[in-house]
Amino acid sequence: MPKAKSSRAAAKRFKKTAKGKLVRRKSGAGHLLTSKTKKRKRNLRKSGLVAASDTKRMKKLLPG
Repeated sequence: MPKAKSSRAAAKRFKKTAKGKLVRRKSGAGHLLTSKTKKRKRNLRKSGLVAASDTKRMKKLLPG
């Protein structure tokens, strides 16, 4: 049986934590930053978790 391949696009965007949750980057921090408040931009720098409802689907993309 061949090895299951992980989605390379997903592998670049998500990392698994020790407990199996998925860490992601927050959206909205790429451009048009002048109109956003300092507080909002500061919070966009932090990493977020993938929602529980999406985790099952995302884990199929990252079998390894």
